[in-house]
Amino acid sequence: MNLPDRRHLLIALATFGSAALAPQAVLAQPAGDIQLLNVSYDVSRELYKDINPAFAAQHKAKTGRTVTVTQSHGGSSRQALSVASGLEADVVTMNQATDLDLLAEKGLIRADWRKAFPNGAAPYTTTTVFLVRKGNPKAIKDWADLTRTGVSVIVPNPKTSGNGRYTYLAAWGSVIAKGGNDAQARDFVAKLLANVPVLDGGGRGATTTFTQRDIGDVLVTFENEAELIENEVGKGKFDVVYPSITIEAEAPVAVVEKVVTKKGTAAAAKAYLDFLYSPEGQQIIAKHNFRPRDAAVAKANAARFPVVKTFTVDSLLGGWTAVTKTHFADGGVYDQLVLKR
Repeated sequence: MNLPDRRHLLIALATFGSAALAPQAVLAQPAGDIQLLNVSYDVSRELYKDINPAFAAQHKAKTGRTVTVTQSHGGSSRQALSVASGLEADVVTMNQATDLDLLAEKGLIRADWRKAFPNGAAPYTTTTVFLVRKGNPKAIKDWADLTRTGVSVIVPNPKTSGNGRYTYLAAWGSVIAKGGNDAQARDFVAKLLANVPVLDGGGRGATTTFTQRDIGDVLVTFENEAELIENEVGKGKFDVVYPSITIEAEAPVAVVEKVVTKKGTAAAAKAYLDFLYSPEGQQIIAKHNFRPRDAAVAKANAARFPVVKTFTVDSLLGGWTAVTKTHFADGGVYDQLVLKR
């Protein structure tokens, strides 16, 4: 064999060898671990401590890839502002639609985020209830009792906390639902706010004020938070009171499209939020006293959730866009009432 023929043979063998080995080399490369950041609201901490490892185990079994989910918690509106300002969340799991609308306006999540997942992208709901000292010494039974002289009410700040915003709207709506007008609702909420000694930045801060600092006669908070306190923080020290009517709070979720596109985590982020709707995810949600959407899971956990008359922001108060502009914009009704406290 002359030199040119030998050179051609070596080139051919090298090419064949590379082609034969290439698929094996690709298959041998280990898939990288996935890191997700879930930016959420204050009182969902315990929920996601259980959700995250359950999702990671399921995802590992399905895909062979390891996912680690880290959390950030705080007042819902404050958290949304952090994401809008550059905190690189893969997903957001908030407790009011306005927080996601803000992120949509910034181009961080899709404009039609409500259509991305079932039930308007809210995998569970909760309601606003009262937590009182054991034996209910102030005989607090309904919203009107929160305006009585000598009753100290603990709520988080509606400007920074979704929990506080729902409390404010629940109080306002309790007047409207019984045939009252806006002027009467305004007067009622003004009296309630006059009984609030301190406005914490988030729901968990308000819980600390009530349970550890022993300030206040009643904490107005989400049903799941009240149950957590009664069962784990202060067993035998508190009672839960359901008012005659209250608000239904939906907890919407979204993939932060701009971030996951940059990081290459879109599939894992969507799988994470899909897990919230799965039977396993819904059961964990019910375990933490949030009201699940899945009918079978809800039925199996019916004893956890008393039947209560509720309304929503959309059904009674004109929707989130309207109430945000009227009540919570700078100089709005809430600011006016707080200045008069």
